[in-house]
Amino acid sequence: MERKNYCHHRSPSHPYSRSHIPNTQLHSHRSGATRSRHLAAYTLTVNMDGTQTATTISPRKPVVLYPSPGMGHLVSMIEIGKLFTARGLVVTIVVIDPPNNTSATGPFLAGVSAANPSISFHRLPQVKLAEAELPEMPTFHLARLSNPHLRDFLARTSPAILVVDFFCSAAMDVAAELGIPAYFFCTSGAQVLAFFMHLTVLHRESTASFREMGEELVHAPGITPFPASHSIQPLMDRHGPAYKELLDVSAKLFRSQGIIVNTFRSLEPRAVDTIVAGLCTPPGLSTPPVYCIGPLIKSEEVGVKRGDKCLAWLDTQPKASVVFLCFGSLGRFSAKQTREVAAGLEASGQRFLWVVRSPPSEEDSAKTKFEKPAEPDFDALLPKGFLDRTKGRGLVVKSWAPQRDVLAHDAVGCFVTHCGWNSVLESVMAGVPMLAWPLYAEQKMNVVFLEQEMRLAVAMEGYDKEQVEADEVAAKVRWVMDSEGGKVLRERTLAAMRQANDALREGGESEATLAGMVDAWVHA
Repeated sequence: MERKNYCHHRSPSHPYSRSHIPNTQLHSHRSGATRSRHLAAYTLTVNMDGTQTATTISPRKPVVLYPSPGMGHLVSMIEIGKLFTARGLVVTIVVIDPPNNTSATGPFLAGVSAANPSISFHRLPQVKLAEAELPEMPTFHLARLSNPHLRDFLARTSPAILVVDFFCSAAMDVAAELGIPAYFFCTSGAQVLAFFMHLTVLHRESTASFREMGEELVHAPGITPFPASHSIQPLMDRHGPAYKELLDVSAKLFRSQGIIVNTFRSLEPRAVDTIVAGLCTPPGLSTPPVYCIGPLIKSEEVGVKRGDKCLAWLDTQPKASVVFLCFGSLGRFSAKQTREVAAGLEASGQRFLWVVRSPPSEEDSAKTKFEKPAEPDFDALLPKGFLDRTKGRGLVVKSWAPQRDVLAHDAVGCFVTHCGWNSVLESVMAGVPMLAWPLYAEQKMNVVFLEQEMRLAVAMEGYDKEQVEADEVAAKVRWVMDSEGGKVLRERTLAAMRQANDALREGGESEATLAGMVDAWVHA
């Protein structure tokens, strides 16, 4: 029987009525397991007027969330955990430590735990990767090696639901073995999801690797065609181990009980509707239910005291006058590129807040990608006299800034971003137009979708070449801040911000989807 997809699960006028959840949706949450999976215990009270009231007595089985290493994935999973606990579910987040872990997430998780005592964290025992075993994408291998530890934990806790990150797809085998309904959580947008759902079809239709295709356009239902060169690096070689891992993820999507996506339909309507219609699904397979519950961004900045300098400086700047440059937890430029950015910012004449990280070194590898880099040396990195010449109109900070709070500040008028999906959503929620400078992962795909489909960004020319020149930085920054085209882009971004807020309101498209999904779990 074809499983249906829903982005709307209930009527706004009946916000918690189970009758508004189709039977096909409810049945899709049941696996072949016979064990009880109740999320909460209820008692029925008969009121004096004859009506009945259901009261939650105590939670029973937790919902377990399983993010992959990497701050962006962890943050999104924590935010979905907060939504679940707000609706009465018990949540445990399972954490994998990457190799050579420097405990960078330790203080962050401690802060999250203190602010959200209803969310618990469980660290799996650390596994070791031998150099010979280290593939292009270590996360897949980490998740697979962690399966025995995950199995032990899940067997002890017997969760009602398991929600796994894309890169922890190896956990699907454990869930199937233990009879736990498993859902994927897509931390990227619906357009990237549409591509991944269609990947096995693309694989069958061609014998060429994406690297060989070069600038030839990749076509998938529901998304803007993008150059093959813009696909994520692990997919470039169809014979490589990372490509096979991602093909496996694509296939496992259709074994899940559903896919939760950090987006809202109004932001990506064509992609969402195409997925829901089953047009991205390989022949012979059923499309799992899709739940668009975003935008999920940090509800607060943990460690914001470190960012007080940024926010205090922004308080002294005129409204919408500052260009904010920040490139994610893994985004790093060469020393030469850093100097080009500095020269461009100086020539632009615009106010700016710039987060600078140390350049990558020759010793960097996939195994050390999650390690915290050394603090940057401004004297060695920046042009001589740059900080003095831009003093007052520019602020350069080392390694980190409270991005969510900076973007929400009235003084910020443009965001130069790597286009990681969390950053895109934070920019949309703040109504700040984007200058796109993609660096890794799916970010080059995101730029195509943001510029051509959603029309919420313009790209820095040269991002796909050896270097973005200083003149391009200066010209694009001035265009966003001072031109009529930049004004139109800002208005379009503000409209997307209003749509995002509407989606999250009581009865809005994302809130309704979330409520319907949780209600179905509770009553399964």
